[in-house]
Amino acid sequence: MAATLCDSPSLNNCLSVSSFTTKSLLAQKNHHQKNFIVSTPFGRNGFLFGAKTSKLPSRRRRRMVASASLGGLLGGIFKGTDTGESTRQQYAGTVGVINRMEAEISALSDSELREKTSVLKERAQNGESLDSLLPEAFAVVREASKRVLGLRPFDVQLIGGMVLHKGEIAEMKTGEGKTLVAILPAYLNALSGKGVHVVTVNDYLARRDCEWVGQVPRFLGLKVGLIQQNMTSEQRRENYLCDITYSVEELVLRGFNYCVIDEVDSILIDEARTPLIISGPAEKPSDRYYKAAKIAAAFEQDIHYTVEEKQKTILLTEQGYEDAEEILGVKDLYDPREQWASYVLNAIKAKELFLRDVNYILRGKEVLIVDEFTGRVMQGRRWSDGLHQAVEAKEGLPIQNETVTLASISYQNFFLQFPKLCGMTGTAATESTEFESIYKLKVTIVPTNKPMIRKDESDVVFRAATGKWRAVVVEISRMHKTGRPVLVGTTSVEQSDALSEQLQAVGIPHEVLNAKPENVEREAEIVAQSGRLGAVTIATNMAGRGTDIILGGNAEFMARLKLREMLMPRVVKPFEEGYISVKKAPPTKTWKVNESLFPCKLSNENAKLAEDAVKLAVKTWGQRSLIELEAEERLSYTCEKSPAKDEVIGKLRTAFLEIVKEYKVYTEEERRKVVSAGGLHVVGTERHESRRIDNQLRGRSGRQGDPGSSRFFLGLEDNIFRIFGGDRIQVSPFSALSGYATL
Repeated sequence: MAATLCDSPSLNNCLSVSSFTTKSLLAQKNHHQKNFIVSTPFGRNGFLFGAKTSKLPSRRRRRMVASASLGGLLGGIFKGTDTGESTRQQYAGTVGVINRMEAEISALSDSELREKTSVLKERAQNGESLDSLLPEAFAVVREASKRVLGLRPFDVQLIGGMVLHKGEIAEMKTGEGKTLVAILPAYLNALSGKGVHVVTVNDYLARRDCEWVGQVPRFLGLKVGLIQQNMTSEQRRENYLCDITYSVEELVLRGFNYCVIDEVDSILIDEARTPLIISGPAEKPSDRYYKAAKIAAAFEQDIHYTVEEKQKTILLTEQGYEDAEEILGVKDLYDPREQWASYVLNAIKAKELFLRDVNYILRGKEVLIVDEFTGRVMQGRRWSDGLHQAVEAKEGLPIQNETVTLASISYQNFFLQFPKLCGMTGTAATESTEFESIYKLKVTIVPTNKPMIRKDESDVVFRAATGKWRAVVVEISRMHKTGRPVLVGTTSVEQSDALSEQLQAVGIPHEVLNAKPENVEREAEIVAQSGRLGAVTIATNMAGRGTDIILGGNAEFMARLKLREMLMPRVVKPFEEGYISVKKAPPTKTWKVNESLFPCKLSNENAKLAEDAVKLAVKTWGQRSLIELEAEERLSYTCEKSPAKDEVIGKLRTAFLEIVKEYKVYTEEERRKVVSAGGLHVVGTERHESRRIDNQLRGRSGRQGDPGSSRFFLGLEDNIFRIFGGDRIQVSPFSALSGYATL
């Protein structure tokens, strides 16, 4: 792994930092060029740090010393030596037993296969251990998956399921089918009758997993529940009492038994200190927030206060104290009778450290927090200790009532309540020590089914942001011309919008997926086409986890969206008062999808088939008579393969399957072209301080042996360099003449 350092005013001066360097690295432009030149798409004069550096003149060496820490920071961080072969050998015996049962289980009829659930439940309740039931239970789930999803779990997926059943963390690479793996131990542990919780990082993934792989346990006779944000307490209670419940990371109402956490590193590491709080109303908000916001707006950094970005703290200078006290007419900001200090400090924090379209977005008159790890809006969450009110005051919004915490528990302590806890992710090994010491969870690496052939290109580093973003546009344009789909990862809403404007300026069609409401609602639509020929998708960290981008496009997603746009406007109520915040106007939804999403226009035969099915649904269910949640649930059953006793669902499903068949003719052809062009190319625009986030972004490419590539474009002005590099990273005074930078 190497990092290329480029002059920002020009794309013709690129330098590379090799990850294997252990001493100070030296380089000089146009000196011993035959030893240094490398080929880059951004110019012909590229130089590789670390090759025959002793030949450089000592004067130049002193002038051009670059710390090896950059190589350590950027290089080698995606490498790992454990391929999981030892895990394969450890579980080979049990896998063999399951495989030998396959012929017998395959011979069963659908009803006989479902009856197996009752038999296994009875054996479990009679005292037989789940370990002894595992081979038969896994064989039953594998067969059900073949019939319902058309997917036969690979041997490595069986291994992943066994690792989860043992109460360990399974590290499985992206595209290896972690979602399907979770069903194996979930089904087995649900046989005890005590309930299983499958926890995901957001509502979108919870619904997707419940709708898709949830078909398997439903087919086998288990009840599968789903928890979503807008549900009432009664709906939540009903869903929590199911055999298997899909939810986001929140309190459960049922007893603690067995929990499978998808993207376990996000929930148990990134969110470990986040408290789950039960709060009550406190006193009405004070006008002091607005006064403090005016003071913060007038104050200047380094004159009135200093900012420590790494620790996210603010310190007032002597002048800051004096001016604040004079403006407020108090003798001491910390006087307990006045207590102005917290208001002023929070106001300055809101100004300097909490930025719109980076840390939060505005929706109507509300400030909604954006999760830095996932790029998604964190519905219902507020910053504590008056900080959220300070941000509201900064934006000139009505300040919501303050709250008082009645009870709280961190995610860490909450999940430790489960007697049996496990998880899966593509990036757990980097935190294996923490998982073992805090949660007593062992990390086991599960081997891949096919070799990973994605090519991870060396990072390119620019002195200034302008050069970096220009190069990103060049890279996207270059890939777009070849027909390769491109996924561009940004770290904030602000960045994704800015890049979108640049691509519009050069005429590159693209989609944007970030936390803004208008984009979130189109998430399924955007993801469905992200792998199509020539597609360009700009995404925040939203597309980094749990997002499968299928080369050529996702025919099932497209067919569902086509049926959805025909059905929903005719069966969903205009709005449901119980589900809409009084602070927001009722949303107006059309469910209309951009026609360019679909690979072809529906044939007259399939269009009529779908229209007839929708008319029957409207006649049976009523014109605009369903709440959206219920309509979505019925559409979900439509797109499943589990038995459909309802006539309307059956008609809709027939139409859905015919549309899938028609679309697949085109998506399969597109897939061949995309694979031939080189697969999905991932462009990263900044390193995250958590390298797992970078790994997750890269992991969108190269799924299941598909070709693909990735490259990160960095600037010395990026947060990771500016905050963590500090004075060690600076532009050389000679750079204007020689193209050098000192690191």
